Amino acid sequence: MASREHELSALHQASDPPRGQVAGLLRRLIYPFQRGEAPKPQTPTGFYTDTTVCIGCKACEVACKQWNQLPSDGFNWSGNSYDNTNELSATTWRHVKFIEQFSHESTSTLTSLEQLASLGQPASLDQLASPDTVSTESPLNRWLMMSDHCKHCLAAPCHQACPTGAIIQNEFENVYIQADICNGCSCCIAACPFGVITRDKVGGHSHKCTLCYDRQRDGLEPACAKACPTQSIHFGPVEELREQARERVEQLHQRGVPQAYLYGDVPSETYSEMHSFYLLVDRPSVYGLPDAPFNPWLHMMGDYVRSVAGGLAAIAVLLVVVFLLKP
Repeated sequence: MASREHELSALHQASDPPRGQVAGLLRRLIYPFQRGEAPKPQTPTGFYTDTTVCIGCKACEVACKQWNQLPSDGFNWSGNSYDNTNELSATTWRHVKFIEQFSHESTSTLTSLEQLASLGQPASLDQLASPDTVSTESPLNRWLMMSDHCKHCLAAPCHQACPTGAIIQNEFENVYIQADICNGCSCCIAACPFGVITRDKVGGHSHKCTLCYDRQRDGLEPACAKACPTQSIHFGPVEELREQARERVEQLHQRGVPQAYLYGDVPSETYSEMHSFYLLVDRPSVYGLPDAPFNPWLHMMGDYVRSVAGGLAAIAVLLVVVFLLKP
């Protein structure tokens, strides 16, 4: 990837040739009626996020904002662990979550050292290494960290709900929002079960992770995956990522982590597979994910039937009233 970036940086930076006023005006008049050529389908790509090696450094958040030129959200202390971003938004397409799981009953006590400190005596190296000074903290006490982002669902509810065609699946089978076509109706926001999409307060359009579509077209990996220091974020062909993730789950099971599993790698009865899936070690709801995501599109047939039946019933009642009141 690094060599590819050097190749791109060495290319000549060309621009459109200058146009006259008449030619520019004609182009602006004709351009809306021209139909571009669709790009050729490429190998489906996505993310595989291994939460067990995430250290919460937020390098992915910074890289995402820097590459996509997203404004800062300000320095607001949330009081929620080290999470001051709080949630995904139109200006935050990556969000590192911090989940603290600590028991109030188990405390880390160093009894012998506390006794020495109360007497004003210093502790020796032998006393520090004594079994009496070992922490009694429960092994269940832990930090869970996860870099959250758009799931790029194969059958995305936001894509199905968009009335203007602003949301598409590009040649990499990633869900992409065309901001210049979005009318700000917020149908996609209501349809997404993960709360990924939000509207920009300035422009009123919906925004979310693009999976660095511009970088992919140039043969580069997304900025967040490139910046991740622990390789918690993996990018590549979806099928290869699934194989890699399943091998990692088996490895964790052998190492004594039987609760490790994949979330979103395969379709369920109520939701499609996701091209950005996770390796988790606790319930999805602990990470702020729905335990059983549901595509609202599955309700549409019943909603249509109820609407038609309600309309016909209203017409029938109206006709009965009209004929009864007719002299």
